[in-house]
Amino acid sequence: MAKKKNKKNKTGEAPMDITEHPATGGLQAMDTSESADPFPASNFLSRSKIKKGVQMKRSKNVRKTKATAKAISKNEKISEKLSKKDSKRMRVQSAKSLYD
Repeated sequence: MAKKKNKKNKTGEAPMDITEHPATGGLQAMDTSESADPFPASNFLSRSKIKKGVQMKRSKNVRKTKATAKAISKNEKISEKLSKKDSKRMRVQSAKSLYD
């Protein structure tokens, strides 16, 4: 049975904050300092354009690396067998040429 990943407490909801804050008397000056980034949307767009590949699970990654290692070793074995077969054929040809 599947587990619920997004469990929410539906039985008790958090009460809304209804405390009253005293109003400050007098006028306040508007803050005109530019401490924030003047183009905050550009950072968001640049971050949203960068897409990372789907993260492979560790077990899948391990299987993939083992399969590539196995394929490489198999390829090396085949090339070694072919070189041995070729050298044996050359030795047989040279021995036949000596007796002819």
